[in-house]
Amino acid sequence: MLKKIPMKMRKIIYGLLGSLVIGLSSCGDDFLETEFTDGIDKATATELAASDPEALNGYLRGMLLHLTVSDIGGSGSHDDFSFMAALHATEMGGENIVQAASHWFNYDYDFDNREYNYRRTLAHWRTFYTLIAKANEVIDFFPEVPENAGSKGILGQAHAMRGMAYYYLIQLYQYTNVYDESNLSKPGVPLRYAGVEVAKNGWTEEEVDAMTGRNTVADIYEQIEYDLELAVELLDAGYVRPNKVFVDASVAKGLLARYYLLSGQWEEAVSTAQDAIKGYSIMGPADLHDGFMDVTNGEWMWGFDHNTETQTTYASFFSHISNIAPGYAGLNYAARLIDARLYNSISDTDERKKLFVGPDGPSESQLAVATTAAAKRPYANLKFGNDGSWTMDYVYMRAAEMVLIWAEALAQQDKNTEAASVLKKLMSSRDSEWDESSVDVDYIFNQRRIELWGEGFEYFDRKRLGKGMDRTYEGSNHRVKVTFEPNHKNWVYQIPNAEIQENDNISMDDKND
Repeated sequence: MLKKIPMKMRKIIYGLLGSLVIGLSSCGDDFLETEFTDGIDKATATELAASDPEALNGYLRGMLLHLTVSDIGGSGSHDDFSFMAALHATEMGGENIVQAASHWFNYDYDFDNREYNYRRTLAHWRTFYTLIAKANEVIDFFPEVPENAGSKGILGQAHAMRGMAYYYLIQLYQYTNVYDESNLSKPGVPLRYAGVEVAKNGWTEEEVDAMTGRNTVADIYEQIEYDLELAVELLDAGYVRPNKVFVDASVAKGLLARYYLLSGQWEEAVSTAQDAIKGYSIMGPADLHDGFMDVTNGEWMWGFDHNTETQTTYASFFSHISNIAPGYAGLNYAARLIDARLYNSISDTDERKKLFVGPDGPSESQLAVATTAAAKRPYANLKFGNDGSWTMDYVYMRAAEMVLIWAEALAQQDKNTEAASVLKKLMSSRDSEWDESSVDVDYIFNQRRIELWGEGFEYFDRKRLGKGMDRTYEGSNHRVKVTFEPNHKNWVYQIPNAEIQENDNISMDDKND
């Protein structure tokens, strides 16, 4: 059953959110259709929702497709392509990735793109609040929890997406150091609910209007936990997804495990990550070199299966991350390299080291892949490939991440021997010589940097673990050499100007200094 959500968390934001409509066009039958309503009006869909989940497929597909559309901010910029752009922009502001030349994402790389009147914060805001709006539209079809597994699956995916959106928003717009409880009382972001939730809780217009400002971090955490736990419950009731583009119980558990790690609920993180990984395998050494572009990979839990009608060519993740594809990186406008110190930390017996060119250029075995000038650069990444048609798939979640969550949550409890035993589930497929008997949180953090390089985790890891950034070390290959402490203001984005103008309960004084 739906549990009653605490009154303190009820907030609805107007203005900007109501205008966030992304134009979508229809596609073929073998992939996500972009026609948002499948030709069914809302009243009819509401009548059919509980008994015929197929009626809502258009709404569900539109919600999931939103994660891949381009030009969220409306400026036509090629560094704006929804979810993966947000992940890439944030990781560009760390140590993992070196941008070889100034180009798209250069302000993110310069660690100077958080101001309220900048494009980046508006794109972040619209990316996740549009996802929330689309999730709420689906939730609005269900005044009560449906009986059949298919309808529960649709409702569960809506709650999973809403919970995920708040998970990213709170980390973008506030400090989230897991070791600092004072962050919990700091102002976070607005919460928005479906109309059926407002009606069920009996809120008046005055109550709703009074709750349109910024909620505390603790409030947002509570909402994330509610949405993701409910998503797991609903999706675990027999829903079977048609393919990995959709969210099933394993993915919802993966999102919940991420949240438990963020909020410091270590035992819950262990059990949830352990449960999420069931049914998946860790890819072997040979499969590491498949270009990280195929959603059918047995280790991938969730991703987007691109085709010629959904791909966005230059305004895409692979355009910027792949030194092999003919995009901005591969054409050598701004190659993506690995941080030299991180590269040096990878054991020579670790297969993952072959995903990056060494300081002296590509090895003989790498030349078959390093076919562009960008890919031949010292420290160039060869991790992300090219299929020749811009239909490389996007990876959102892998089983390897769940092993890393499981291991870190044990290490956070000083169960370092157990953490090493769990980490071996991953490392035995990465480094034949790896045989650590005890690992701590810092060791696992470095393994997360190596394993998840380029996939959008470093910024969020550094914030939750209270780590700063240093590109000024001796031998650094970074183009922009900067150092920032953990609580530097640049770790937190300002509320975008469009929201300040549209929301009467958020002023310039609330935007984050």
